[in-house]
Amino acid sequence: MIYSYQHGFSGFAALLTSSQAKKLSDHPDVIHVLPNRILKLKTTRTWDHLGLSPIPTSFSSSSVKCLLHDTNMGSEAIIGVMDTGIWPESKVLNDQGLGPIPKRWRGKCESGEKFNATIHCNKKLIGAKYYLNGLLAERGGKFKTSTVGEFKSNRDAIGHGTHTATIAGGSLVPNVSFYGLARGTVRGGAPRARIASYKVCWNTMQKDGTGPDGSCSTADMLKAYDDAIHDGVDVLSVSISGDLPEDTEVDKLDFVGAFHAMAKGIPVVAAASNEGPKAQTVANAAPWLLTVAATTLDRSFPTKITLGNKQTLYGESLFTGPEISTGLVYWDSESDDNVDVKGKIVLIFDITYKLAKKGVAGVICAQHPDDILDQCDAFPCIYADYTIGTDILQYIRTTRSPTVRIGAATTLTGSPATTKVAAFSSRGPNSVSPAILKPDIAAPGVSILAALSPLNPDAHDGFGLVSGTSMSTPVVSGIIALLKSLHPTWSPAAFRSALVTTAWRTSPSGEPIFAEGSSKKLADPFDYGGGLVNPEKAADPGLVYDMGIQDYINYMCSKGYNDSSISRIIGKKTKCPTPKPSILDMNLPSITIPNLEKEVTLTRSVTNVGPIKSVYKAVIESPLGITLTVNPTTLVFSSEDKKVLSYTVKAKTSHKVSTGYLFGSLTWTDGVHDVKIPVSVQTRIMIKS
Repeated sequence: MIYSYQHGFSGFAALLTSSQAKKLSDHPDVIHVLPNRILKLKTTRTWDHLGLSPIPTSFSSSSVKCLLHDTNMGSEAIIGVMDTGIWPESKVLNDQGLGPIPKRWRGKCESGEKFNATIHCNKKLIGAKYYLNGLLAERGGKFKTSTVGEFKSNRDAIGHGTHTATIAGGSLVPNVSFYGLARGTVRGGAPRARIASYKVCWNTMQKDGTGPDGSCSTADMLKAYDDAIHDGVDVLSVSISGDLPEDTEVDKLDFVGAFHAMAKGIPVVAAASNEGPKAQTVANAAPWLLTVAATTLDRSFPTKITLGNKQTLYGESLFTGPEISTGLVYWDSESDDNVDVKGKIVLIFDITYKLAKKGVAGVICAQHPDDILDQCDAFPCIYADYTIGTDILQYIRTTRSPTVRIGAATTLTGSPATTKVAAFSSRGPNSVSPAILKPDIAAPGVSILAALSPLNPDAHDGFGLVSGTSMSTPVVSGIIALLKSLHPTWSPAAFRSALVTTAWRTSPSGEPIFAEGSSKKLADPFDYGGGLVNPEKAADPGLVYDMGIQDYINYMCSKGYNDSSISRIIGKKTKCPTPKPSILDMNLPSITIPNLEKEVTLTRSVTNVGPIKSVYKAVIESPLGITLTVNPTTLVFSSEDKKVLSYTVKAKTSHKVSTGYLFGSLTWTDGVHDVKIPVSVQTRIMIKS
């Protein structure tokens, strides 16, 4: 026996042979036997960029109204973080000015290796547990923490969990910078929220012994979900994902755990993964998860490159100086190993660490944009696009003794930098259920400054710049912590709807949002879902697309899961309705039609969470060649008793051939609230035999 699960559902984890598992699954009192699997781990300027304004120093003015003010910066919220643990001494975990721990909290701090619960937990870090039994069972009981610099406790050796937790709910720490870059006040989205850390991911050694490899057992994650439900967290932040394809939602322990958290009213925010810009790579695609894509900030780190002919070009880097002035040489994988690169700046068109052993002074890496800046450890590296790289190469090939001078990076905020969907951010459409839009929302996830474990080689004074959908996920978790303080009775679906329908479709400055990749293009719903999260607008969405347990049951029925499969995840006997529901009718804040042949009609319902007497009118932006007809075109909310109204949408195509996805939107507006959902339609003309 490894674990007993009791708060989300009744079950247990055990180490079994295949024949034992088969025998157990055949027992009439056993609903299902699921295999364990191993998953992988997938901020200063952030909050200014999103318009989540800091609290004024004086609260005396009754006119001060903003989300942080209205929620006392989330002081009653509890954010659960499932990750690699936490570094409790971090400055961002100070509990200065915090009141008593919320009385509903039922969790605890567990002591362990280099972690003393009495000393290391406080009114900020109120929960710290660790889960290792599932991983130990998977690895035959072999895991020496000392071998990989780990701790058998909630202490974070990797730094990933510390980074994500402090993005979501870190306390205010002024005058933080990364070697002078990205200087400012570091804080989480909900800076007075409480943090409960659930360590489910470990710094293990790869099976071939080549190096460390973060691993997370789903049996351990399921126990963490079970505990979090009992402990009383308000939101769960999970920057973890598995490999694609994700096949079925009902046969994955982590999805089962997330479902039961959602069923208990706990939003689960999960990373979209970092496999972009390829299509159909979005992970955590279950509809009960809120899946987050990553964008850049309106911040860059320009680095001056001055060639010997006085030509000045700019790349980007985290190079903090001092200035380097030396020879310049081109090197590629076909270059003769005898090419003298020692002490020189090397131009390359694909990053390679072979140069680390050659004593180079630095590297200029010309590549397609991928938004990730790296310190490259062994030498300074400056990133540029292919055009700049070609200009430098031309200079090298036309000069007898080329030279270059590299200056230290500077921090630039605002114009000309703007919001882009990061190249690495995984894209839709959803490969598991194409009619369910994923990702749901986007948030900043590139070069985010937050706390790190000092054991992480990229840390400086306890902080570091890290990129990934792992970073954009806790941005949204922190925002939901604030929203839940404001709207404690909302369902997880209501929070998703509020975020999606109020999101920015442009950058906060009004510029278009592009998506980085093999070619830069305007972002669409498969890049960023509803758009860039807009915290202040989400606090007052006007209408929400709400859902309950039966909606998710209908979804599973529409997917073709049988009654017994659905009963496994629900935890009780469940029967699908007749006729089978349409997946297009799932009450999501989006419409995705993956195979429109002629026409189809679908239904949505909206719940009024604004003024009791409100009138909304439909505004339609139809995809190219698609006609959208809404009925009725006006929604009248006339009383407290009439808060939920339904409408239908008929989509009809004029295309005579199969198309790719085409995009539009449907907005309900009352003149104050614009409740906008993305519409994605693909025409599929079937050949008749």
